[in-house]
Amino acid sequence: MSAVGASGGHAVDPAGAHSYATEWAQAVRRLGFVPMSAADTQRLLLSYTLRLAEALLHAEEATSSEEEAAPEAVAAEVGQALVEAHLIEPGVIEWSVRSLADRLPDQVLGGATGLDDRIAAMQGGLAAGFAQALRNRTFAQQERIARSAWQARDSVEQALRDSEARFRAVFRGAAIGIGIADVDGQIIDVNQPFADMLGYSIEELRQLNVAALFHRDDAPGMWELYRELVEGKHDSVRVEKRYHRKDGSSVWTDLAVSLIRHDDGRPRFTVAVAEDITQRYELQRRLRFQALHDPLTELPNRTLFFETLSRLLDSSGRVGVCFLDLDGFKAINDSLGHDLGDRLLMTIARRLAGCVAEHGYLVARMGGDEFVILVDGDAGIDDMIAVAELALATVSAPVFIGDQQLMVSASVGIVDSDLVGTSVSELMKAADTTLYWAKAEGRGRWAVYDPERSARDIARSALVAGLPVALDRDEFVLHYQPIVSLLDGRMLAVEALVRWQHPELGLIGPDRFIGLAEETGLIVRLGEWVLRQACRDAQRWHVDFPEAQLVVSVNLAARQADAPVIVDTVADALASSGLPADLLQLELTESAVMGSGGEPLQTLYRLAALGVRLAVDDFGTGYSNLAYLRRLPVTCLKLAAPFVEGIRGDEPDAADHRDERIVDALVRLAHALELWVTAEAVETEAQAERLRALRCDSAQGRLFGPPAPADTISTRLAGG
Repeated sequence: MSAVGASGGHAVDPAGAHSYATEWAQAVRRLGFVPMSAADTQRLLLSYTLRLAEALLHAEEATSSEEEAAPEAVAAEVGQALVEAHLIEPGVIEWSVRSLADRLPDQVLGGATGLDDRIAAMQGGLAAGFAQALRNRTFAQQERIARSAWQARDSVEQALRDSEARFRAVFRGAAIGIGIADVDGQIIDVNQPFADMLGYSIEELRQLNVAALFHRDDAPGMWELYRELVEGKHDSVRVEKRYHRKDGSSVWTDLAVSLIRHDDGRPRFTVAVAEDITQRYELQRRLRFQALHDPLTELPNRTLFFETLSRLLDSSGRVGVCFLDLDGFKAINDSLGHDLGDRLLMTIARRLAGCVAEHGYLVARMGGDEFVILVDGDAGIDDMIAVAELALATVSAPVFIGDQQLMVSASVGIVDSDLVGTSVSELMKAADTTLYWAKAEGRGRWAVYDPERSARDIARSALVAGLPVALDRDEFVLHYQPIVSLLDGRMLAVEALVRWQHPELGLIGPDRFIGLAEETGLIVRLGEWVLRQACRDAQRWHVDFPEAQLVVSVNLAARQADAPVIVDTVADALASSGLPADLLQLELTESAVMGSGGEPLQTLYRLAALGVRLAVDDFGTGYSNLAYLRRLPVTCLKLAAPFVEGIRGDEPDAADHRDERIVDALVRLAHALELWVTAEAVETEAQAERLRALRCDSAQGRLFGPPAPADTISTRLAGG
């Protein structure tokens, strides 16, 4: 379908133009990269389509020769516009030229005819315009590339000149030393600071090889590192290194060496930058010495000792430690002053370091008056003992400080890592334990670590730690040992004996924990618990078996007896349980009865005033002032077990006669003081017969029944 204008000629079909532009845009996007969106591409090509169509119609109506040339000129402009729009793929111009003849007349001009010459001219103009624009574009790009290349070359040359100028300025004006050498180590050039640092002139250094400046004590691997650098295995290295100065002295430097290569990668020369750090190095060395040495004695301190010990254990696995502590040093400090004490420590430190100097053993101060000697190498336990004895002898020699002559001794704990293991902490823990053993045995002694003894100590410590918890958890129980009349065999009393029902170790006897409770002071709490529990059990027996009038005997430790509140505690235990006071007997040792000042314990009179009975336990083994004993409110003496054990019975030997005479004398003494006598540890009937013959009143021991729970005593009272 064609469009007809008002004059009767052909006109542009808008729908056809739009369709033509759409196909043109699709072809362009299919043939190559288009730097715009599809809609923008279509709008652009629609404008070109309309211009080309208008040019053909205008040419059809024109009469002048100038106007006849318009289609070719318009097409050339469109070709140029395609290039400017970056639609420069070869297929784009091919499709555009071909479609001018194949599609434009029919789609846009309604099938107009007689346009072949004009279309051909337009095709030529479109191709020529496209080619000319593309040529101009290429020339412009080449010119820009050439201009950029020249500018880049000029910039590179200028940058190179600037770089060389900067390097020369840095090389000459730097405050640190800079040197250049070839790969053989021959010095090419140095700056003045480098020459000043080594004490040479620049010309003198240019005649030297860097190897002549290396220090003979360079760390192993320094030469290898430099060799790898010049061989091109590294591009740079940085180390702290010493150099020889011209005068023979040494200078420490922070040295950075970089490798400069040829264009093909081969090593060319090295550039070294060196800073003098001698003062800083010396300061660091002094600081490290101070950090690792005792400021008073200048011996290695515990930090250096532990570092060395750890290294030896990791490398050899076997070392020995002699842990030494001065005896009574605190008394010297307190009496003569800390200044003299410090001077004494300095003297002892010098002696200890000197006595093992030939062996090269490390002597360190651990702190206070504690020193340690680290015995390494193949030394066995005999060698360690020899070192310990040498150290003790060295320390014990008289020390003269001013006008003072001091005699000092020490104790030494000896530990072999083969007996302990290779843990630093375990080794030093064992050394500390062994030193404690040595000090416990007296002054000027040594002790060797014993794993079995250590295990016993650890078990003992575990019991100490568990005692307070055991009281809180109610893990203690009471067993009662019968005390019977030697006249008729009737059970008169029971002695309360505490046991520990340990959750892991089972039932533990008092011999394993009573001493620990006394050492830790827990005996007061434990004793109070025993007292109250015994009173409760005794009250139950009194209620169930009133005719038995069974007395319960409870031991009081010396610390309990000394406590101001003991009377109130006993009174409260009696009141809370309801037990009559005359059915409670308190047993005290002779030392507890006499008190810490050697005087009778005043608390006894207050206890007696409550109505309770008082007994002296283990009588005959301690110091007894008979005059005081006569005045004390005690009712019973319990004969110590060793005297009773010495009475064998039917065939006594000379020792038996002595023990029997002692027992006879003690019984007579007690009766003269109107005191009841109980014999302990009676094991045989023969012993019981002899005690009856000596008129002993009562006895206890395996013969009459072992300690048993409260229910067993109840059964016995019931006649079971």
